[in-house]
Amino acid sequence: MQKTSAGWLIATGGFLAAVSAILTWRFYGSMTSISITVSITFWLLAVVCGFAGVKVQGRLDEGLIGQDKSQMNPVTIAYLAMLGRACAWGGAIFGGVYVGIGSYVIPRAGELSAASNDLPGVIACALGGIALSAAGLYLERSCEAPPPQSGEAIS
Repeated sequence: MQKTSAGWLIATGGFLAAVSAILTWRFYGSMTSISITVSITFWLLAVVCGFAGVKVQGRLDEGLIGQDKSQMNPVTIAYLAMLGRACAWGGAIFGGVYVGIGSYVIPRAGELSAASNDLPGVIACALGGIALSAAGLYLERSCEAPPPQSGEAIS
């Protein structure tokens, strides 16, 4: 499995921000309101990914990866790496969408009551998506096991 490219995450987020900005500028009057509670999932997943990344990195540094009950199972680390990748892409996608919506809502928050009501939710979702993408990328990078030293046996 190859590492997720931060450049591709940024490009995806930027592309979706442009698409959602175009759609929001055209159809904002038909959209439902954006509540701040929408961002809770993004923030919770970002915290979970960050916590898991710290735990895995600590176990790797201490050499506590293996099949013993006191060690972290390598299959669990592989699952966490896939979770990190999924969260990185999901955060880039949703963060980009809400950044695009924000390009319409933020300048009009003073003149449209709907935009001023949507402003906290849009900002929380955009920042939550970006935080989720960063935390997912951190988790994926934390799950990389360094190669064994030359001459060291793989156990």
